[in-house]
Amino acid sequence: MQDLYQSQRAMRQMRRLAMQRGVIGIVDVGTFKIAALVLKFDPTAAPRDGAGVGGMAGQAGFRVIGARTTRSRGVRYGEISTMNETERALRTALQAAQKMAQVRVDHAILCFSGGGVRSYGLAGDVELEDMTVGSDDIARVLAACDVPDIGVGRDVLHAQPVNFALDHRTGLSDPRGQTGTRLACDMHMLTVNTGVIQNLVNCMKRCDVELAGLASSAYMAGVSSLVEDEQELGAACIDMGAGSTGISIFIKKHLIFSDTVPMGGDHVTGDIAQGLHVPVATAERIKTLHGGVHATGMDDREMIEIGADSGDWEKDRRTVSRAELIGIMRPRFEEILEEVRARLDAAGFDHLPSQQIVLTGGASQTPGIDSLAARILGQQLRLGRPMRVRGLPQDLTGPAFAGVVGLSLFAAHPQDEWWDFDIPVDHYPARSLKRAVRWFRDNW
Repeated sequence: MQDLYQSQRAMRQMRRLAMQRGVIGIVDVGTFKIAALVLKFDPTAAPRDGAGVGGMAGQAGFRVIGARTTRSRGVRYGEISTMNETERALRTALQAAQKMAQVRVDHAILCFSGGGVRSYGLAGDVELEDMTVGSDDIARVLAACDVPDIGVGRDVLHAQPVNFALDHRTGLSDPRGQTGTRLACDMHMLTVNTGVIQNLVNCMKRCDVELAGLASSAYMAGVSSLVEDEQELGAACIDMGAGSTGISIFIKKHLIFSDTVPMGGDHVTGDIAQGLHVPVATAERIKTLHGGVHATGMDDREMIEIGADSGDWEKDRRTVSRAELIGIMRPRFEEILEEVRARLDAAGFDHLPSQQIVLTGGASQTPGIDSLAARILGQQLRLGRPMRVRGLPQDLTGPAFAGVVGLSLFAAHPQDEWWDFDIPVDHYPARSLKRAVRWFRDNW
């Protein structure tokens, strides 16, 4: 645990150094694409006020000065499957973004969608020594949180305080400077498979770029796609990517739950390829140009030319009705959304004050997906796009880029985490399993 604490602190320090230099790289490693941005920080811009302890020091305004996307290679279900291919794709995206920005990037923050994320709700409390809450008391109460036995081969990706209580007053975002006798804290912890992180770290090193931070793509999609009121009152962001579908739940502007369904747009493409007996590339083209999830009477008469290149003239000139295509796509989308519904139910999403759901990600652009999702997930649903940031090219403003835009916002305005506080070595949390994923049912 101490090694993890130190390595996360080291990455935080790299991020600060990159901000002092003025530029940092942003990379979203997805199954379908790799997106890379170069951010330039504006030291003259007024820093954004942090939300209590959630606002980390050193915030600044920024703009995008370089951007590039490339087809992802060697990545399956959000995890690296072939190191050499992923390295080449990463290097291509980063070098093109640096060339556009006309500046060299030494540090980069990376987000990814794989790793088998798991959420935990932790709680801790301490007696105050001098009746007034200080930063050392924040460090002590975070160290007092009961850390579960996360198992062998897993690491902590995020560990963020989401609520403080001082004596009988709860819902405090920053208790420092207030007086009381007992301080309590709720913390959300997100863990992932260690091997996935190590592969990403090694891949970035082979690209001659130092890793200045790691984040979950589902978390970042929520940061960029949920408006302020949704993050405050309670909302879920469903990031429908190519290899997986990420789930993140926010309340009081904090992430309190995250999960991943290992299915996405690529699975729909695979169903089309098998159902129509065409190559995957042809299936992807047909899905993009003609796909949907709701068939009408007109779709029986709308014929789609397969247009394959097998060399068999009769086979390549086949046609299929749009209704038949929709008949292949809809069951898989229903399966994905039903699985999302099960994860939301397990997390206690119905107990939140608001049950707003925002659908984003590349697969959310499928025609009719919003009405299908509303039927399965709930009527309080909308399609989401990432918020606009300065300098971002127009072709990177769609739902497919929610993760990389959210990571940009996270890089400039990060939330404090457990390792941002000076916790004494002899006060590292004990491993006891007291609270689990559904903890916020009693707290929110």
